Amino acid sequence: MAQPEAEGVMSAVAGVAGRRFAPLAAIGRIRRSRGVRRFLRNVPALIGLAILVVLVATAIFEPWLLPQDPNAQDLNNTFAPPFADAAHLLGTDNLGRDVLSRIIAADRVALSAAVTAVSVSMVVGIPLGFLAAYFGGWVDVIIVRCTDALQSLPPLMLAIALLGAVGPGLTNAMVVIGLVFSPAFLRIVRAAVMEILGETYVEASRSIGTPTLRLIRTRLLPNALPPVLVQASIVTGMALIAEASLSLLGLGVAPPQASWGLMISQGYNFIYQQPALVIVPGTVLAIAVLALNLVGDGLRDSIGRVTGEGADR
Repeated sequence: MAQPEAEGVMSAVAGVAGRRFAPLAAIGRIRRSRGVRRFLRNVPALIGLAILVVLVATAIFEPWLLPQDPNAQDLNNTFAPPFADAAHLLGTDNLGRDVLSRIIAADRVALSAAVTAVSVSMVVGIPLGFLAAYFGGWVDVIIVRCTDALQSLPPLMLAIALLGAVGPGLTNAMVVIGLVFSPAFLRIVRAAVMEILGETYVEASRSIGTPTLRLIRTRLLPNALPPVLVQASIVTGMALIAEASLSLLGLGVAPPQASWGLMISQGYNFIYQQPALVIVPGTVLAIAVLALNLVGDGLRDSIGRVTGEGADR
């Protein structure tokens, strides 16, 4: 009688597990829809999203939006003030180049650089975070200690030191920035996965013999993705500032290519003669970073509330 009873118990557990996991996909869709509705009710987040849409559209359609060649020089029309000439809406720099055209050209450079840095950070940080949380033990200790050592150094100084080894340039700068920011994703993913591993439905999946890859794909990754999206928006803003800082120091974009940081650096030499050469690119950079932070805050609030509701249930 012991064997039939054991088989009956296992069948009952399997049935309960089946009923427990069957509605997970539907619950996930409901939570996502609630998160989207809450995000759409967040006015600052929508403003930030609108600004990001404009920036992305400007980068995509840059060849058709440029009023002039951003590198064309007109030495007879230098330091033209903003809004003084219809041909140069935001004025000209010390070489007579159109500031508006250079701002538009720098938009694509900044966004592509930020996307590159965030992609490198995610490719490096997310798998390591999964490994540290899922296997634990000495694997977790080694990864966390290496992360602590990396984060103990000032990010910008570490980036400058690495660029001194690999050489300056926009691509190298963004790969280095991505490596420097990867611990942020590692810690976010590690914390999220460790929390998820303690949930009842994950323990039940393990008890019924769910393969590791399937468990990661269907249980861990979908539930760890929301905080990663929030972190990605924040790191993108940080990458924009880092790219501008490295370009300002001459380690990023090389002249005559346009970059917001490079424009600030070059305009600083003429700040008393034409302050707009610093104010205009600085304002655009600040607006872009602010938009990313607003979107990140909106995502965090929406996802946090939905997660809290799910936990209450």
